[in-house]
Amino acid sequence: MSNKRVHDAKNEILQELTRYQTQDFSFTSGHILGSMCTQPHPIAKEAYMKFLETNLGDPQLFPGTKTIEQKVLSFLLDLTHAPTTAAGHIVGGGTESNITSMWIAKVLTGKREIIIPESAHFSFQKIASLMDMKLSSIPLTTKFVMDITKVKQAITPETAAVVGIAGSTELGAIDPIPELSDLCREEHLFFHVDAAFGGFVIPFLKRLGYDVVDFDFHLPGVSSISIDAHKMGCAAIPLGALLLRKNMWLDAISVKSNCVSTEWQAGILGTRSGGPVAAAYAIIKYLGKEGYTNLVKQCMETTLYTEERIRQVGLEVMMEPTMNVIGIRLSHPRTIVEKLTKLGWKVNNLDRISSIRVVIMPHVTKPIIDKFIPDLQKVCQESGEL
Repeated sequence: MSNKRVHDAKNEILQELTRYQTQDFSFTSGHILGSMCTQPHPIAKEAYMKFLETNLGDPQLFPGTKTIEQKVLSFLLDLTHAPTTAAGHIVGGGTESNITSMWIAKVLTGKREIIIPESAHFSFQKIASLMDMKLSSIPLTTKFVMDITKVKQAITPETAAVVGIAGSTELGAIDPIPELSDLCREEHLFFHVDAAFGGFVIPFLKRLGYDVVDFDFHLPGVSSISIDAHKMGCAAIPLGALLLRKNMWLDAISVKSNCVSTEWQAGILGTRSGGPVAAAYAIIKYLGKEGYTNLVKQCMETTLYTEERIRQVGLEVMMEPTMNVIGIRLSHPRTIVEKLTKLGWKVNNLDRISSIRVVIMPHVTKPIIDKFIPDLQKVCQESGEL
């Protein structure tokens, strides 16, 4: 093929991709208001591209990338006050973390029942199907957190694990993690904390003086934690981690691995790209704890501003925001979501609690909110919500 034909073929492909891309919503527009992900930081993008060809499933081929992975895990373990016995495993995100944690709990206990809150992430439905496990769903209190009394009543001899949420996907609510930790320690139960969203928020809220409960390994009953860097960590998608109180628990799910440079391999995936890991390390190194604290501060200021604007137009929020997530109470949330989409805004429909969700990520600013609120007010008036 001639150089011209190669050039023309390349351009044709790229133009086709651009046409598809223009159909997408973008974080840079600020109009994605319902996602717990955000635009990756420029340094994360650059780092990602440098490590496209690396595979952490074969670490002896990429020892430098493996070192980067360990540095990311060290930061996350330190952030969550992990003991010296702890270990971590890089995963694609919260779903993989949750599946892996319940896999470990099932292997360690030989049991098949999981106690979860009604607000648990949909990944637990996948877990029940994949691993033939039974879910015991616990009602929420009026503050949209797990009812600890109901948890005590739900424990049976077949309970393999209890799950608490530190930053629910619906409203950003935090379950009573300290009380659950005490209960699980008394009952000798595996206790997993799903902090996929809250893991990069709560530690910095504490630094800012917000009154939020402990959720991490400070609490002796916490066995494992899910945490995602591609959410408030501003890393490239996908990048999460499962953090474990005891490193030996990874051995429980390790298998003999032929044809690669490790004798044993844990986790669900064999091939794991080093690109997202490098991206996470770059932004962690660039921002540091101080930078993340400032980022959370900015998001919380915008969250409180948004809450005020919502109330000003006569709408009701589901709860006082615990973190940078707001639920707006509506009679017909799906209708409002559809109308807002036609106006170029993407929020989430929460049918289960008759609400829509707005997540104030770093790409969402006060000027964006000032543009959004009139449109929200308009569609709510048209639909009889106001």
